[in-house]
Amino acid sequence: MTRITPPPAPGEIEAFIGQVVTDLSAAFSGVLVNVGRKLGLYKAMADLGACTSVALAEATGIRERYVREWLANQAAGSYVTYDAGTQTYALPPAQAMVLALDESPVFMAPAFEVAASFWLDENQIVETFRSGDGLGWHAHNHRMFCGTESFFRTGYRAHLVSAWLPALDGVVERLERGARVADIGCGHGASTLIMAQAFPKSSFLGQDYHDASIQTARQRAAEQGVTGNVAFEVKAATEFDGRDFDLICFMDCLHDLGDPIGALARCRKGLKPDGKVLLVEPYAGDRLEENLNPIGRMYYAASAMACTPNSLSQAVGLGLGAQAGESRLRKVAQEAGFSSLRRAAQTPVNLILELSP
Repeated sequence: MTRITPPPAPGEIEAFIGQVVTDLSAAFSGVLVNVGRKLGLYKAMADLGACTSVALAEATGIRERYVREWLANQAAGSYVTYDAGTQTYALPPAQAMVLALDESPVFMAPAFEVAASFWLDENQIVETFRSGDGLGWHAHNHRMFCGTESFFRTGYRAHLVSAWLPALDGVVERLERGARVADIGCGHGASTLIMAQAFPKSSFLGQDYHDASIQTARQRAAEQGVTGNVAFEVKAATEFDGRDFDLICFMDCLHDLGDPIGALARCRKGLKPDGKVLLVEPYAGDRLEENLNPIGRMYYAASAMACTPNSLSQAVGLGLGAQAGESRLRKVAQEAGFSSLRRAAQTPVNLILELSP
């Protein structure tokens, strides 16, 4: 029997074309955010104030014709403003915080490096979808690793020491006295090093299965002069075998694991009786309809491209995904043997959960 579908209502096609054009505009323009960041164009604009394309070209040593086209694109997307009377461009303070100032608590420009890696990994993901197999984190383009480090580091700098750790019951006091901390799935060690610098009396162990990331983490530690109370080792989360830790952290990584229940169960055995687990996960509601918004769209894309394929590439392959939500995470924690899970804090993009044995 042939299914008869009603024709689209007047204006529906035009409205959806408008949405697609908006998305294409953003997709085409994302690479120019990377260009502006890598060439120092945003930083130069933050220093110059209102400027012409000629002035920006002189300040950066870039050919003016390219700068002019870049500025036009940025103005069309409201990333910079344009004054037709003076024919000058400016980077407003809010845009500067997001695009130019890498110490800003809302610096987001590195996220476009992650987007670039997704496009470079497209062929691998197409084959992964077809086969149903997984694709490990290590198999992605190298731009994924540095982009993820830079993007997450912004949130860790802004919140980890000032808000998230203080939200855990009694943890800061332990860290100030001297505690043992493990950072599982640490990647390039951004969160590990931030904590190690803030709490010099405590010792920190960063672990990740990706050898190249651990090498980079050690390099970052040396560059920052943080070597006395931090160590990094190559080890999968399900191989964790430490004992008597005061705090074990999973920073934006539990949902990536093939066996998050097994990893948490091993970490529970490695905690002191009154130890804690800090679980930082992408913000999500428990129901799909709660996540049908720009944040959810971004995280579902990351989940389809990286998080879920990584989980399915490993033993068990639970495939939690980047929008698991608190209820699903609570069930995982309970199955791993934890007695309680408490939402300690949250941001527009993160859930910060405290697990107790």
